[in-house]
Amino acid sequence: MIELEVYAAGVRDLNKILELDHQLEAIAGLRYKVDSNHDLVYLELEEPTISFREIRAIFRKLELDPRFIGAVPPELRPKTKTQLIGV
Repeated sequence: MIELEVYAAGVRDLNKILELDHQLEAIAGLRYKVDSNHDLVYLELEEPTISFREIRAIFRKLELDPRFIGAVPPELRPKTKTQLIGV
């Protein structure tokens, strides 16, 4: 189980919640809960079917500025590694 908590100011607006629901319902294995009193979204994934960049893009598409609370689980981080350049 992968858990992620996101603060997104403005998510308490009912229209934003409905838009977010529409975007998140398409993601397989994702469960979420919105705490509209505190502008928080709790996400749970069975397996990493989406990256944290994709999650951030969903929030930004809705004109919300997501702030991830705590460490982003390594399973949701990009798989690319930085290569050292030989001198």
